[in-house]
Amino acid sequence: MRKKTLVAVLMTAAMACTLLAGCSTSTQETASTDTKTEESSDSSSSEITRESATTVNADKLPVKGIGAQITSDVKANEEYKIGYIAKNTTNPYMVAQAEGVKKAGADMGFTAVTQAPSTADSVEEQVKIMEDMIQQEMDVIIVHCADSNGIMPGVRKAEEAGIIVITIGTPASEDTFLRTGVDYRETGVTVATKMAEALGGKGNIIILEGPPGAANAIERLEGIKEAFSEYPDIEIVASQTANFKRTEGMSVTENLLQKYTDVQGIIGMNDESALGGVQALKAAGRTDVLVAGFDGSTDATSAVESGDMFATYNTDPYGSGYIACAYAVNYLNDGTEPDGKFIPFPAAANDPLIMAETVENYKENIAWWKVIQ
Repeated sequence: MRKKTLVAVLMTAAMACTLLAGCSTSTQETASTDTKTEESSDSSSSEITRESATTVNADKLPVKGIGAQITSDVKANEEYKIGYIAKNTTNPYMVAQAEGVKKAGADMGFTAVTQAPSTADSVEEQVKIMEDMIQQEMDVIIVHCADSNGIMPGVRKAEEAGIIVITIGTPASEDTFLRTGVDYRETGVTVATKMAEALGGKGNIIILEGPPGAANAIERLEGIKEAFSEYPDIEIVASQTANFKRTEGMSVTENLLQKYTDVQGIIGMNDESALGGVQALKAAGRTDVLVAGFDGSTDATSAVESGDMFATYNTDPYGSGYIACAYAVNYLNDGTEPDGKFIPFPAAANDPLIMAETVENYKENIAWWKVIQ
C-alpha cells in the first residue's frame, strides 16, 4: 500500500519534481531493429538546473556489483507496487533497464509494472502512462524521461497523489525524490582521461558529438573537454555531430580524416557513433588511432576484444533500473532517504571502463546485454 502519510511528512521539501510518463505497450517485448544504445535527451532540457551528483562508496550502496551480477539484500516489508516507464521498447538499452526493474521486483518482493509508449520516445504517452499508474495506486513511479519539461504534468500529478518519483538518466526539469543512472559528465571525464594517458598526454582528437541539443550528449562533451583541458599537448581538432548513429559516425569520420590526417584519437558520444569511426578507419587503412565510445554494447564489446576499439564505458541500464528500486523500497520500508538527489550508477568508482584487460570479465560476467539475450 502507498504510504501517503510518510511521504507527506518526509518529502514535502524533497520532492520538487520528477520524470516522465506515458501510455501503452509493455516492456515485456524484446529488443527489435533499433541499433542505438545510448538514449538521447530532449533539447528542451538544455536550460535545466540539476542537483549536483553525490558520490557514494560502493559499500554504502543498497546493491552489490553492477550489470548482470547486481544483487541486493533489500527486501520489501509490505506489498508495494512500483511502476517503471521506459522511452521505448525497440532499444536494447531500454529493454535491459526494464529487465532490471523486473529482477528487482523478484529479488526484493514487490510487484513491478513496466510500460513504455507505443510511439517510441513519446513524452505525451509517457504522461498518460503515469496518469494510469497513479490510478493504479503505485507506491513509486520510475521513469526514463523522454523530455525533461514535457514529463512535468505527470510528475506533479504523481507527487500530489503522494507517489514517489525517481528518474533515470535524463532528469525531470525539477529535482525529484532521486535521480540515478550515469553522470554523463563523469563518463566523459573518465574516458577522455584514460585516452589522454594512453597517448602520453599528447595528440590530436576527433569527437563525434551526439544530436544537437541533447542534454546527455552535451554533458558528456563537457566532461571530455574538461579532461583534455588538463593536457596542453592534446588538441581537439574537430568536433562534429554524428547523431548517435553508426552510419553518420562513419561518414563524418571519413570526411574529417581527409582534412585532418594527423589524428591519434576518436571519441564517439555513444558506441554506435564510435563504431562508425572504426569502420571509417578500417576503410582508410588506419590502425594507429585509438577509438572510444560509451555504453558497453554487444558490438562495442566485440570491438574492444578484437582491438578495433580502445575502450567503452559500461552505462549499465540493467543495474540502474535495479538500484532505483532498491532506494525506493528502502524508503517505503522505513523512510530511509538516499544520500543525495542525484546518485550516479554506475560511477567511476564501480570500474565501468571496458578495455583490453577487462573486456573478457565484462563479456562473461557483467555485460548488461546478457539479460536480454
